[in-house]
Amino acid sequence: MPTKKKPTAASRPQRRPELLAVAARVFAAQGYDATTVRGIADEAGMLAGSLYHHFDSKESMADEILSTFLTGLRAACGAVLDAGLGPRDTLEALVTASLRHIGRNRAAAAIYRTEGAHLATRPGFPHLAGVRPVLEEALSRTLERGVADGAFRRDLDTPLTCRLVRDAIWGTASWHDPGHDSGDLARGYLTLLLDGLTPRT
Repeated sequence: MPTKKKPTAASRPQRRPELLAVAARVFAAQGYDATTVRGIADEAGMLAGSLYHHFDSKESMADEILSTFLTGLRAACGAVLDAGLGPRDTLEALVTASLRHIGRNRAAAAIYRTEGAHLATRPGFPHLAGVRPVLEEALSRTLERGVADGAFRRDLDTPLTCRLVRDAIWGTASWHDPGHDSGDLARGYLTLLLDGLTPRT
């Protein structure tokens, strides 16, 4: 195995985003534990030793992929919560913003959904340790506010609803066609969530 080299200032900017995108696809397809640095390098069309000029380990690659993804998700949810919208509009905006972010980062979302909690307990993932469930927290706050001010049903089971909405959003990372607009997906899901299955009388 080649000696690991710390990334130099000169090597970081050039191929880093491209290599992280390749690594994310490999991690998502093969799983973190089954992925090797050599496998990522092969997919990127380079030698494993060359990859160490950019990253010191596969842990550092996965940690950067996931921390960057979560930073973006936190920013998207934070912008919605700070907009001062009513509970229903906030819920719609949270669903739309999170689906769009996941749609733009499907591989990272898939890794986080399936392995994020496990990886956060392992060494080599400093940015994941102690990370709060960003989307779940935003959804929970919005549902509770909506129940309190009458925007949502008083008998709404907010923990159950929060989990159902959260899981429906995260699940799109594994099946949503990236060629289809995430906004259309959000509108269809929100119609089902807010208006139900039965026709209005």
